[in-house]
Amino acid sequence: MVNVVSKRRDTGNIPPAYPNGWFAIEESRNLVVGQVVNVSLIGLNLALYRGEDGRVRAIDAYCPHLGANLSAGGRVLGNCIECPFHGWKFDGDSGKCKHIPYADNIPDVAKVKSYTILERNNFIYIWYHAEDNEPSWMPPEVDGLQNDSLDYDGRSEHYISCHIQEIPENGADFSHLSQVHGPVIAAGTDLRFTYNKFWQFLEHCWNGEWKALSGDEAHIGEMKLTHSLKIFGFKLSFMDLKVTVNQIGPGIVYLVLHTFLGDCYLLQHLTPMEPLKQKLVHHIYTPWFSPRILGKIYLFAEALQVERDIMIWNNKKFLAKPCYVKSFEDQMLSKHRRWYMQFYSKNSPKITFRKDDLTW
Repeated sequence: MVNVVSKRRDTGNIPPAYPNGWFAIEESRNLVVGQVVNVSLIGLNLALYRGEDGRVRAIDAYCPHLGANLSAGGRVLGNCIECPFHGWKFDGDSGKCKHIPYADNIPDVAKVKSYTILERNNFIYIWYHAEDNEPSWMPPEVDGLQNDSLDYDGRSEHYISCHIQEIPENGADFSHLSQVHGPVIAAGTDLRFTYNKFWQFLEHCWNGEWKALSGDEAHIGEMKLTHSLKIFGFKLSFMDLKVTVNQIGPGIVYLVLHTFLGDCYLLQHLTPMEPLKQKLVHHIYTPWFSPRILGKIYLFAEALQVERDIMIWNNKKFLAKPCYVKSFEDQMLSKHRRWYMQFYSKNSPKITFRKDDLTW
């Protein structure tokens, strides 16, 4: 469905395909010692493996000898990976070939590109930069995952057909909250029916503010939200909720729900699989002493709200020059776009389209 939608709509004058930053490449639990997997994302085809020392490494998937895919039958030997075709062995840190079974001399060109990998908060991240610059910031650790005070309560996964910038932009779009996320959860995800009169006695109410941090945290955008629920116009105080959202670079969000049972963490990871195909994963963590159903409810509610957004993202056109009005809401959007521009650089890959027709 993602591919069908992307082919039939006007995409607009879109920004470069891939912003610079850290992106989730895999979940830690899915890669055990000695395992190698093939991963395609941000215009790269990679062999991702976990060495015998427990560290994860990523290199270009294709052997420079005759082009075999190192992740399709390749073996992890120590902290290196062996090509399944002719047995060439590559070091995952430097990318250099360390052994050729039938040759004593290894040419300098016998190497593949290796990538900077970080494992943190139960995710494996890759650093991408169009200029090949070293990481200028790091994803912060979540204390509750380091001291085991938070328990994992589930995940959700979605694929979205849009430019990656469209998704974090929602974090500063306060006017869409009442329009898209005001109708009660039970009204469903199809925006044609969320305003059904049957559900209008219930309403989600949102207020908030977005700002860009500064200094060493200039790569972080912070949103603070307050949520309340009204029934027949009367506020249900016990449903009040405060939320802190940190957008960390272009692909990571830490969303903290401040509840009466303690802070719940919703970790969002957005990864560009292709120029207009994004993978969105949420993990929910709740205090160890809270009932497990709490995390399930929050995750379910978040997934439903995200699917309302997806209906818009999958069908909208990116406007490089939106028609803003003089308002607090559009001012926040404009600020967010200026902040997001820091993640593009001179060589950020541009997206070009070829129109399929019958012309010669």
